[in-house]
Parts: sequence; structure tokens; C-alpha cells
Amino acid sequence: QVQLVESGGGLVHPGGSLRLSCAASGTVININDMGWFRQAPGKQREWVATVSIGGFAVYEDSVKGRFTIFRDNAKKMIYLHMEDLRPEDTAVYYCHADKIFIGPTEFESNVWGQGTQVTVAS
Repeated sequence: QVQLVESGGGLVHPGGSLRLSCAASGTVININDMGWFRQAPGKQREWVATVSIGGFAVYEDSVKGRFTIFRDNAKKMIYLHMEDLRPEDTAVYYCHADKIFIGPTEFESNVWGQGTQVTVAS
């Protein structure tokens, strides 16, 4: 069984930076699109950014220019580098994989990590 495990969350002051990491474990041959979502208290989970296996990245408008998503395919990891953090960025951040291939044609789809808390406060 494959798993996604996030790390790197914490408390940061407004304007500060954090880098989140997400590692895939288990029998992982390859992973296609991977991304980050977040869920603030009392709100629905929302998409933040996605990166393709080739490194093409797309972002939600409110994080463009502040967040950078990238991946290391050899290490089966993705990252979210966040700068100029704002209180409204406070949320639990979740790593997501569209398809994790565990064999030539076998895959697990829609895989989520357990989440990591990011709190932006003075």
C-alpha cells in the first residue's frame, strides 16, 4: 500500500516562509500529477497547486508569485515552497497524487496524505 507523508508545517509570522515536503512510500514505480490542497477551519478543502511528472506547474490565483511547487521524481517527493505568507494562508495542507503506479499497469488513484498544519500569525 502506498502512502503520502507530509512534513514541514509550523507557525510562521506574516511575511515569512515555509517549505512543505511530501514523500511517497511503498512500492512506487511512478506518479503522474501531484499537488497540494489546503483546508482552513470552517472551510472546504481547496486546491493550491499541481505539478505534472514533467515539472509543469499551475497555481491557484491567490498563491501565484508567492508559492512554488516542484518535485523530485527520483526521490518520489514533491515540495511546496511558500513565501510572503499571510494569515489567510493558515490551513492544514494536504499532499495529493492523481495516480501512483505500483506496477506496469497497476495504480492507486486519488491518494491523500494526512496533512500538515501551517499557521501564519503574529
